[in-house]
Amino acid sequence: MFESKDRTLLRDTPAVQIPNGGTITLPKGSIVTITQTLGGSYTVMCDAGLARIGGEHADALGEDLAAAAKEPVAAEPNTTPSGGPPAEERLWSQLRNVYDPEIPVNIVDLGLVYSLDVQPRPETGGYKVTMQMTLTAPGCGMGPAIAEDAKNKLLLVPGVDDAEVNLVWEPAWNQGMISEEGKMKLGLI
Repeated sequence: MFESKDRTLLRDTPAVQIPNGGTITLPKGSIVTITQTLGGSYTVMCDAGLARIGGEHADALGEDLAAAAKEPVAAEPNTTPSGGPPAEERLWSQLRNVYDPEIPVNIVDLGLVYSLDVQPRPETGGYKVTMQMTLTAPGCGMGPAIAEDAKNKLLLVPGVDDAEVNLVWEPAWNQGMISEEGKMKLGLI
């Protein structure tokens, strides 16, 4: 279980306010409490409520920037030795590193990813991945930030040279879509 940590920001730090998704700057010297560190970003409690700080700003929290930047699936050149399409399991594995900053379960185990479509791009020799995903609530302002995180993770998979993430609302998400592992993490079973 993650233990929250109080930190004093070492510099002005850009963040995304949760749940509205607005961009804010947390001033140097602000005291924040890290409540979650998943998927390469930090969820913090601050005077403005909850906020998400990207891993590229780990140094502002006194965290190791190099360690925060490491991806669980190593970034490699965007080519595959065989010239074939990206491995589907690598795509799903990368998406397991994307989190809603308020929920300690990845978007795959939450049941938010509806589909992945891989199409060749003859003009580049690479592949485009188009993903359909939803959110736990249609009004969630974090949707664009979560979708952008998913896109960036997909682009790390060898062979992928373009990715598009579309937010969709049909079918409507419900708790029955959460995997068994996700339900266990959330204490639902």
